Amino acid sequence: MKRIIVLGMLLAALSGCGLREPMSAEQDTETPTLTPRASTYYDLLNMPRPKGKLMAVVYGFRDQTGQYKPTPASSFSTSVTQGAASMLMDALQASGWFVVLEREGLQNLLTERKIIRASQKKPNTPVNILGELPPLQAANMMLEGGIIAYDTNVRSGGEGARYLGIDISREYRVDQVTVNLRAVDVRSGQVLANVMTSKTIYSVGRSAGVFKFIEFKKLLEAEVGYTTNEPAQLCVLSAIESAVGHLLAQGIERRLWQVAGDNSQPAPNETLERYLTQNKVDPESSQ
Repeated sequence: MKRIIVLGMLLAALSGCGLREPMSAEQDTETPTLTPRASTYYDLLNMPRPKGKLMAVVYGFRDQTGQYKPTPASSFSTSVTQGAASMLMDALQASGWFVVLEREGLQNLLTERKIIRASQKKPNTPVNILGELPPLQAANMMLEGGIIAYDTNVRSGGEGARYLGIDISREYRVDQVTVNLRAVDVRSGQVLANVMTSKTIYSVGRSAGVFKFIEFKKLLEAEVGYTTNEPAQLCVLSAIESAVGHLLAQGIERRLWQVAGDNSQPAPNETLERYLTQNKVDPESSQ
């Protein structure tokens, strides 16, 4: 009985050391919420305001890793998200520095404009499509790049202990995703700025168990454990947001674009200074 009490104390300590409590079955019925944002998102919001917004387009931000999830889980599902272009456009708009023009779904946009022109030639034209269609806006900057690396088991390890059939253990693994982002001048094709950022993905598993004969032919065996995996898509989103922040910092430092206010003595900005310092210390940005 004493050993069972000790096991209960070990299990309680195990759950207390976790990053968060294991999700219960009742929590599966929670209503959808907005995607949680990391500190990189708020860094974009705290960047200095631009003197004038940049007209930018994103034709694609592809997964260039060629990584697939290991079998038997899946041999066709990719390891990283295929929606990085949408994440990049969200980060560009959140920064307040860019007017993002639709290009990823350009063919759909052109098709819809053709439908509007055809509808205007018919009688009883709906009010919402009256008038001549204005031309599409042109951009002066194109954002290129992609997810260039996904490295698994960058670091792994763990610890554990067993005493008189009672054991407790912890295992962890660290993966890493890397993205590249570059700003290209549409008129000349010149690469104005180029950054690479990396973000680590943490996975932690904890378990405890007991294996004991409490009486002759009576065996007590119990085990409990859970695993916490940091969502890979949120790590990709954070890496992209960090890349946009470093891209803005590079452009401001090289006077490719200007901040609002007096350019001779710009107001100090703690977020901008931190990004400029990181660029000087580590050209590939920080995690």
